[in-house]
Amino acid sequence: MDRKQQIAIFTTASLPWMTGTSVNPLFRAAYLAKDGERDITLVIPWLSIKHQELVYPTNTTFGSPSEQEAYVHQWLEQRTAFKSSFKIRFYPGKFAVDKRSILPVGDISEVIPDEEADIAVLEEPEHLTWFHHGKRWKTKFRYVIGIVHTNYLEYVRREKNGRLRAFLLKYMNSWVVSIYCHKVIRLSAATQDYPRSVICNVHGVNPKFLEIGKKKIGQQQSGDQAFTKGAYYIGKMVWSKGYKELLRLFRDHQNELAGLEVDLYGSGEDSDQVQEAAKKLQLAVRVYPGRDHADPLFHDYKVFLNPSTTDVVCTTTAEALAMGKFVVCANHPSNDFFKQFSNCRTYDNSDGFVEATLKALAEEPTLLTDAQKHELSWEAATERFLRAAELDQAFEKKLMQSQSKKFASTSINLGKNMEDASAYVHYMASGFEASRRVFGAIPGSLQPDEEQSKELGLAIPGGSSRE
Repeated sequence: MDRKQQIAIFTTASLPWMTGTSVNPLFRAAYLAKDGERDITLVIPWLSIKHQELVYPTNTTFGSPSEQEAYVHQWLEQRTAFKSSFKIRFYPGKFAVDKRSILPVGDISEVIPDEEADIAVLEEPEHLTWFHHGKRWKTKFRYVIGIVHTNYLEYVRREKNGRLRAFLLKYMNSWVVSIYCHKVIRLSAATQDYPRSVICNVHGVNPKFLEIGKKKIGQQQSGDQAFTKGAYYIGKMVWSKGYKELLRLFRDHQNELAGLEVDLYGSGEDSDQVQEAAKKLQLAVRVYPGRDHADPLFHDYKVFLNPSTTDVVCTTTAEALAMGKFVVCANHPSNDFFKQFSNCRTYDNSDGFVEATLKALAEEPTLLTDAQKHELSWEAATERFLRAAELDQAFEKKLMQSQSKKFASTSINLGKNMEDASAYVHYMASGFEASRRVFGAIPGSLQPDEEQSKELGLAIPGGSSRE
């Protein structure tokens, strides 16, 4: 091929919301574009002010997409030390308070012109397609890759009527992902299985954490005490992020862990309850508001405790390892990638947690090798992504569907195959407000409202059609 691959990366969140689906796709875009061999576009949600205020940190809002774009690029360049060449485009989104998630509004595939629609990477493909109504992703793009970030089934199981809801969600996820993706990458085996899927951790760590680890190695090699603090945990302060498990472990083993001091850092809906539970313990468990994990405050902690089993691959665990710390985590599929590192200590039960924690506090972490540092980096994550996605092979297949045909014209023939029939059912069901509401869509999300249309330069609803 004599032209560059054009890759559009769609994701479900954006900075300044510090969540995995904001940060990881951003780094992926930067490192895929770094060598100049591909044209990369990162497609992120645009929220109107009233929704920004629900999601973004206090006093951080944007009057226009260009303001947010500048913020995102500046944040990234401060951490990578190179100027990124990828483009940013926005799709209309709304924040669903009940789901604590941003959901797309309208047909977000239209953000990419047909002539640029080579490869789409859907970060959280189920999330992006639950309520999709418009061109079928496989028709719009020649090749569609889904990257599964979130263990939605585990979160849903913890809610009221969780088992039934998880059962239904499992089949909904399988349905939409199989309709819209040619290939699926699961970050770990903690996610549900999908057809045409592979398991591969295609995430790396912010380079700042490897720099911190490099300094710690220097201190250790000089004979200085690199770690002067004990154990800590950092994560969004909601029960499902491991706080319930961690406080239960402390409660059940207060005698064995006597003298242990632990600092918990996080902000979230359950902060008050976590603080109350910590006060009831005989151990010295201190609770603080959330902070950036790269903050110097965290550099001197030696042991990162992470009992969470709802993550798919925990970003903060990778960051702690990159900083040269011990990590004590559950023997769970979400942690399989980390087991290759000697400073990762896993446990199978509560007694194992106690043993691993006390042993880590009594020892010194081993020095990270160059190979281990590379394995944690975004360079290595990008190499793994290119292998797992099989982009070169897919590009040469030349899937020659017309990129300009309307969805209905390619799917109306229900006899073509079962997948097309299934896609047509989803297209029809997602096209009516009543059916969308039944499945949990945000009211009025079938197309952007007038406010968002103006902010994004789209055709005003009810006016002339978009060109």
